Amino acid sequence: MREFSYIPRPLYKLCDKDTVFEMTVDRVKAFESLRQAFTTTPPLLMLDFKLPFKVYIDSSGDGLGASLHQVQIINGKPVEGPICFISRQIKLTEARYGEIKMECLCLVWALEKLKSFL
Repeated sequence: MREFSYIPRPLYKLCDKDTVFEMTVDRVKAFESLRQAFTTTPPLLMLDFKLPFKVYIDSSGDGLGASLHQVQIINGKPVEGPICFISRQIKLTEARYGEIKMECLCLVWALEKLKSFL
């Protein structure tokens, strides 16, 4: 899901030490958006090591994301679908990176995380 890391942001504060658990309007909205995302996203394809993979990456000033896809024959038609999705927030030092360096960071991070598939 595109820009997924933005959705749960209001809920992250609840994990901080000494934070009072209070469901604000923003937090309820984030929770409902997460529920919607988890129940309506396309199903993941089963991995087939005989077929080639595609890795898609995206980075922003807030996070890194990648997805592993594969083209498989389903009901006689070639269908490209996701195998898995990964994402993480960027670290404070990484926030200073330029666009090209951030994309390179995202690529290296994604390939390291997905190396067991590739």
